Amino acid sequence: MASFYRYSVVCGLIALTLTGCKTIAEKQAEDARKRAAPTAVVMKSANGKPVGETGQLNKNGFPDFNTPITAANVQISDAQALDIRNQLTAAGAARDSGALTQAQYDAKVAEMRKLAAEQQQTLSDLQN
Repeated sequence: MASFYRYSVVCGLIALTLTGCKTIAEKQAEDARKRAAPTAVVMKSANGKPVGETGQLNKNGFPDFNTPITAANVQISDAQALDIRNQLTAAGAARDSGALTQAQYDAKVAEMRKLAAEQQQTLSDLQN
């Protein structure tokens, strides 16, 4: 019985030793991957030029950070956002009170989801 335990311990130690082993090529590849610089992501503007090239430069040729930042797309105003929120709140209240049927409410929700999907597609197009 003691030889069985000794055999089990030896096999366990061998297994632990072998799990930590790597070939030289694997170790070199892992080290190279850790040291490698991350790949740059260059966003394109609407006219196809990289975003950094469209900014204002000062007289020395460096980027001028004093120029106002412009959005990539037209943004909604606070009034428009408030109007949309009021529409959705009114639709939910009308559904709760029974003035709006479930089908009408579902149609309004589907319309808003379609609008969100179109905006997501526009955003995806702008990023490519």
